[in-house]
Amino acid sequence: MTNRDREFATLNFGDPMGRGAVEETFYPWDLTVERFHKEGLPEDISMGLRKEVPEKEEVSFTGADSGKKMISVDETFLKVSFGGPVMVYEEYLGFDPVKRVKFEFPFGEESGIMLHAYEDWTALKKHIEAEAKRCLSEEQVEQLCKGMQAGHERGDFSVRLSLQGFFWIPRELFGVEEHLFAFYDEPEWMHEINEFILNLYETYLPRILHIIQPDVVYIQEDLSGKNGPMISPECFREFVGAYYQKLIPFLKEHGCGNVFVDTDGDFMKLIPEFLEAKVDGFLPMDVNAGMDIIAVREAYPKLKFIGGFNKLRIAEGKEAIDREFERILPVIRQGGYLPGADHQVPPSASFENYKYYISRLKEVMKQACADA
Repeated sequence: MTNRDREFATLNFGDPMGRGAVEETFYPWDLTVERFHKEGLPEDISMGLRKEVPEKEEVSFTGADSGKKMISVDETFLKVSFGGPVMVYEEYLGFDPVKRVKFEFPFGEESGIMLHAYEDWTALKKHIEAEAKRCLSEEQVEQLCKGMQAGHERGDFSVRLSLQGFFWIPRELFGVEEHLFAFYDEPEWMHEINEFILNLYETYLPRILHIIQPDVVYIQEDLSGKNGPMISPECFREFVGAYYQKLIPFLKEHGCGNVFVDTDGDFMKLIPEFLEAKVDGFLPMDVNAGMDIIAVREAYPKLKFIGGFNKLRIAEGKEAIDREFERILPVIRQGGYLPGADHQVPPSASFENYKYYISRLKEVMKQACADA
């Protein structure tokens, strides 16, 4: 059984042939990598993770006409290079190989590009359209993705693609508080933004999905906190769910596997809305915000999960790690679940404890889907 087949069987309540897929939820936190390096993580692996990946690079490209030329490969939108060192790191630790890819928009608080007036949006749209046309041309996308194609088709590794969602992107553009007011003060503008994003996905994702068909797509949202969702079911249906109902079937039609939503916090009240919008599952299942996968699976037997292991238990040592695996074992046995840390492993965890956590993960995944 290939690594890709094993992940498919584990997530789809199948028979993973002896053991389920052993994968981590997210790529590592840089502060945690620094600690692990001090405690024994090899220098080359540590440096690979911490090395700055250039967004632009001159490469030789052979096009359909077989003529070689130099092109500037630009990762402004489609970020592929970072996933190589992450996969090397995870394979070194004993995880099954997962190639991580990100499709991100070059705006938001970190970039300094935010909206303060509608005129800002008019200018930004033109800028994004021009940049997307430049950075996501067919030859650019082929150059970025073709190196993954053969290994992925052989099943050597699975591909996990992250997209930014229809709650996430307006928040990045407006800021947290202004975004929440905009649901009521600027509903037409909010819809215009999300229609624009949907159109860009429908225009450019097929160029990627023609080459690689991700096994898991997860949509970044972070629309809930410890006290519950930040929007009502009604707001979700109008401003988020309506766009999922167009995007998710589109992704499936182009060969994508499971579509997950990435949201921290307690989103229990919105699960019926997510299911109505055709979402397959969730990550990272934030334990400390009250997301108990045992209770959620009882309420929604076919809902799928990635994560759900309380990351704070890793720092507490072997007995705490064992107890946490005992807690989540019933869901592991039911299938439809890739257990992993319920967010990036924090630097409070020692390298020794993390290696023990991985060894126990490998052991318990021998019971994956046993009760499916």
